Amino acid sequence: MYSRTMRLLDANLNRAAEGLRVLEDVARFILDDRPLSRELKAARHEVSALAQALAVLLLSQRDSAGDVGRESALPAAADPALVSLVRANAKRVEESLRVIEECSRLAVLAGCVDTVQVERLRYAAYDFEKRLVGRLLRLERRRAVSGLYVVVDRDTVGGADLCRIAADAIDGGASVIQLRDKKGERGDVLREAEALCDLCRKRNVLFVMNDHADIAAAVGAPALHVGQTDLPLAVVRTLLPIDTLIGVSCSDRESVFRALEEGADYVAVGAVFPTAQKKNVVVTGLDLVRWAHSVVGDTPLVAIGGIGALNVRDVVEAGAGCVAVISAVVSQPDVLQAAQGLSRAIAESIARGGHDGNEPA
Repeated sequence: MYSRTMRLLDANLNRAAEGLRVLEDVARFILDDRPLSRELKAARHEVSALAQALAVLLLSQRDSAGDVGRESALPAAADPALVSLVRANAKRVEESLRVIEECSRLAVLAGCVDTVQVERLRYAAYDFEKRLVGRLLRLERRRAVSGLYVVVDRDTVGGADLCRIAADAIDGGASVIQLRDKKGERGDVLREAEALCDLCRKRNVLFVMNDHADIAAAVGAPALHVGQTDLPLAVVRTLLPIDTLIGVSCSDRESVFRALEEGADYVAVGAVFPTAQKKNVVVTGLDLVRWAHSVVGDTPLVAIGGIGALNVRDVVEAGAGCVAVISAVVSQPDVLQAAQGLSRAIAESIARGGHDGNEPA
């Protein structure tokens, strides 16, 4: 019985280490997530250390050639996506660690494996799965953060029909619509968000809720935008589904670095130019856009604040792959035409620059 139990332990230690290696490499090479890859590497080393402590005993009982389950009868996965790859390997790690944990309680293996340590690793694996899958889902979704980003601001448009304005902006080429309503009654804002979210879903553009994480969660918004004085990004993450994008407003280098370190899905810098939309606004100029472009890597960079037809090309040429506007579209007599003009200018500037605006040239 001892030898058979050692075979069981050996197989599951190997499975756990192999699965962790796959997860580590996804974090390292696909997501470029240094902290997460380090955590996964540390967990893999812990599992390897458990195996190393019992190396001679485990190897002595290994019988790979005689393993009755060696030839898998399972078909190849129908979905080859990275999310499926991560989930399959996370499950392999979690299940293997559970087997190791249960084996460690057997009298025949008393003192061979630290049960508490294995249990801790198992719970860490559950968290790794959640974080990796969330990152991968958001990586795909954040491709939408590009081109023209129109903020439908209730204070700016007054009693106008928000959905009509948003629809015209989308017809004009907007790829992102954000709802911004800082003064409305919560029930009214919820209804606005429901209508705009439904519109954007049907038109295949990204809907972003500004500030209100609870309303974003209630309507199933695919993205939320927060400022420096709103709830911290780490807190907001706990309130929303793992595939929800979270963008952060930044007005200086320190806030950009902080947003990137905390895992913002996109960074919005500004106000680039003076704007009437906010009082006592800090004007950052194009220099912050240029600098942010040099450090954000593949994280989408949005420029906002005082941008219109006369300066939008300068903003894109400075490195912004996405341009957020309010009055330049929603306050114009012809919203569709205004959106068309800006969308065309953004696309032409990106094409002339020879890059997508979100990756360093």
